[in-house]
Amino acid sequence: MSPTHIAPSRRADDMQTCTRDCASGAGRRRVNPAAPYGLAVTVAVLAAYVGTLVAANWASTHCDPLQVGAIAVPAGTLWAGMTFTLRDGLHEAVGGRGVLGAIAAGAALSWLLASPQIALASVLAFTTSELAGTIVYRRLRNWSVLGAVTGSNTVGFGIDSVLFVPLAFGSFTLLPGQILGKALATGLTVAVLIVVRASQRREVRR
Repeated sequence: MSPTHIAPSRRADDMQTCTRDCASGAGRRRVNPAAPYGLAVTVAVLAAYVGTLVAANWASTHCDPLQVGAIAVPAGTLWAGMTFTLRDGLHEAVGGRGVLGAIAAGAALSWLLASPQIALASVLAFTTSELAGTIVYRRLRNWSVLGAVTGSNTVGFGIDSVLFVPLAFGSFTLLPGQILGKALATGLTVAVLIVVRASQRREVRR
């Protein structure tokens, strides 16, 4: 019998198998943790990204540094530290080009919302650190999402701190507090990411 006569029979068998699997739940669609986010989540991450930028620049301009023991932490540090992980979330949601657009928008907001000195420091530090962090994230993403977030955040807040503090405040006095605050923010956001991904894995196993 020729293959042209066998193929229809095989297709019918495959359709019957698919029907049985779907009915029994074996063919149920699984959730892919790395799949692009839905529109609602994308909008929420973008809004959070913009919101933290607004909060960081407003606090840096209008609030005194926070005293943590002997270390002075710039008021906008924790907010600024969150932007790095949110940027990585945007990378998952909208891709590399979308992230570049968000970085450009963030730089414009930084310029508009802060005092001239803070604005200049923020734009230079923010743009440089965000671009460097994005490159690191893209390089590490296929190896480990958690590793990519941790690596990109570490590179990002390191560059941002070294550039921002002397340009904004005229000395390196607040550098330890800047690094401490952003490290804490990174730790908190990475912890949240771990919880979210653990939840996604449980969904996959169901």
